[in-house]
Amino acid sequence: MTAVASAFAVRDGGSRPLAGTGTLFRFALRRDRVMIPVWVAVNALMVLSMPNTLKGLYGTAAARADLAAQMSANTSLRAMVGPVLGQSIGALTAWRVGVYAGLLAGVMSLLIVVRHTRDEEESGRQELISSAMVGRRAPLTAALSTALTANLLLAVLVTAGLAAQGAVGALALGLGIAGVGMVFATLAAIVAQLTESARLARGLTAAGLGAAFVLRAAGDAATNDGSSVMTWLSPIGWLENERPYADERWWVLLLFVAAALIQCWAAYTLADRRDLGMSFLPTRPGPAAGGLGSAEALAWRLQRGGVLGWSIGFFLGGLVYGGMTQGAADLVGDNEKAREIFQRMGGQAGLTDAFLAAIVGIMGLVAALYIVASVLRLHGEETSGRAEPVLATAVGRLRWAAGHLVIAFGGSALIMLLAGLGMAAGYGREAGPILGACLVQLPAVWVIGGVAVLLYGVLPRAGAAAWAVAGAALLIGWIGPALDAPQLVLDLSPYGHLPKLPGGEMAWGPVLTLTGIAVVLVAGGLAGLRRRDLTT
Repeated sequence: MTAVASAFAVRDGGSRPLAGTGTLFRFALRRDRVMIPVWVAVNALMVLSMPNTLKGLYGTAAARADLAAQMSANTSLRAMVGPVLGQSIGALTAWRVGVYAGLLAGVMSLLIVVRHTRDEEESGRQELISSAMVGRRAPLTAALSTALTANLLLAVLVTAGLAAQGAVGALALGLGIAGVGMVFATLAAIVAQLTESARLARGLTAAGLGAAFVLRAAGDAATNDGSSVMTWLSPIGWLENERPYADERWWVLLLFVAAALIQCWAAYTLADRRDLGMSFLPTRPGPAAGGLGSAEALAWRLQRGGVLGWSIGFFLGGLVYGGMTQGAADLVGDNEKAREIFQRMGGQAGLTDAFLAAIVGIMGLVAALYIVASVLRLHGEETSGRAEPVLATAVGRLRWAAGHLVIAFGGSALIMLLAGLGMAAGYGREAGPILGACLVQLPAVWVIGGVAVLLYGVLPRAGAAAWAVAGAALLIGWIGPALDAPQLVLDLSPYGHLPKLPGGEMAWGPVLTLTGIAVVLVAGGLAGLRRRDLTT
């Protein structure tokens, strides 16, 4: 840490508010040299894989016109992906992935900003750096510059990759996605000044992102052209109303610029009026004596907010997807290409069961993100120094880790169970087959969690690579079937070996094998944790 401080001390002009920004910016890029490329690559590949898929599904003008007509009458699907505003392949690409590309850009941006602002203050590293010649505004400026770099890189890749569909529309879509990212980057900058906890800052900003999605969904369910007031209240709705490939409205980009600038001003104003490490919303005092009588109780208190948020999200997601099942089946209709994609994702059963199996598979992929985040909470507790006082008592390392791992692995089972209940309630059919299909996803989720435990236990500095593993599984499972990827590629993901339920036949062999692999990975990680030194 002394070496880090000395590196910043060579910067002159400590009295200037932006002194040292360049060094902090380069340091942030170095720290995020894995995270940013992974997030950008996953998002860009999701967007760039869509034109070829859509050409296969809706290769004729008549097919695209029929799709637009059906979407105009289908409120549930409009709520999920937005209205069709144009009938070219480029317009359909913006319709199909624009909302989700904007969401991913927002998540990436809020993680970057919170990591380089409130995370640094919470760990104490910012206090050490600020003791050198570093300006008061330099950390926040470096964090926002890092987020801007990531979003511009994403915009460049999207623009270049979709240029064949029309350079103007590609530029509009790329800038719109980057605009959504920067709106939530600057929102995270404000929240990081208000809260004393990085975890709470991430949660509140993510809640804002979720509220933006809900507003857009409600607005698009009400109208079929994006004109609802609720759609205009959402930054994600601005991306939709920018209309890439559908008579672009360039002035909508000014909304992104204005929102980002106003939020930047608010974030800097708040940062100038508080002391380092402090916040405007102080942390609530802990429970009364006896409320944290064990390491397991402490782990639950630390992770209960995340479990609650993911549980609500999965239940509501299941409810929405269950409600749109019949509408999706009607939309596919006689389109053989679309039917083939659903069958590759969900099995060879009837179309409705194939759609349900595909959605269950996607929710299983997303559950991997929960389990990785929950497992890596161990690394955060260790590097922040909070684990050391716990381990200085009679609590051993394995018991301390077990408290968090029970929540990680048990929590994944809980959220998948709630997703199944939501789907069954939304679709209105017997819950048993859907719940079984959701629970069958758990061995693959646990394998991803086992990889995270192994990396954390054996190579703690490489623990973040678990995000890359989860991202690769998400990419293979989401995009692979649409691109008709070879089975060899699909089998690289543990999800590729699971039975396709509901509708397919139950196969216990792969389920038990994946469960055994997960057990071995967790055991290896715990063995490594028991033998290595704690990270400081």
